[in-house]
Amino acid sequence: MTENTSGGPEPSKPPEPSGVDLARVALRAAKDAARARGDAAQQKKQARRGGLRSGARADGRDPMALGSAINRLITERGWEAPAAVGGVMGRWPQIVGEDVAKHCVPEKYDEDERVLTVRCDSTAWATNLRLLAPTLVARLNEDLGHGRVTLIKVQGPGGPARRYGPLRAPGSTGPGDTYG
Repeated sequence: MTENTSGGPEPSKPPEPSGVDLARVALRAAKDAARARGDAAQQKKQARRGGLRSGARADGRDPMALGSAINRLITERGWEAPAAVGGVMGRWPQIVGEDVAKHCVPEKYDEDERVLTVRCDSTAWATNLRLLAPTLVARLNEDLGHGRVTLIKVQGPGGPARRYGPLRAPGSTGPGDTYG
């Protein structure tokens, strides 16, 4: 120890790193930097290949079940009402009964006007369904939600194709009582 001018012992300084110690510090810093660059390059490569891979635990990148994906798509696009009405068209026989379902088929649903169009195979069944329409509207709204169907438009059978020719009277509607 060296003596200080004030008469006390001088505090000892840590020894300066030698060349070997400086080389070790520089090597460790270079290895850490290379590892960091390698990790960044690995992540870029995985992102280019289609994203990072999921591990053993569930996260947002995992595939979802088909039913969940379809329900999410229906909700995101706002297709709840058309999907519900489509389900009603598939369950038509359970809603109206087997007898009516044999003779009357739902054709289309107008979302804006909330009108369900039904075609019957005869004018007698069309008349019968017109009488049952308020009951069916109540049953459908009970199934779909209040106000989804406001009116059932009942159509009779379609007539035969109109034939035009020399023996046809212009403006003729054909046998009107049967097709209407």
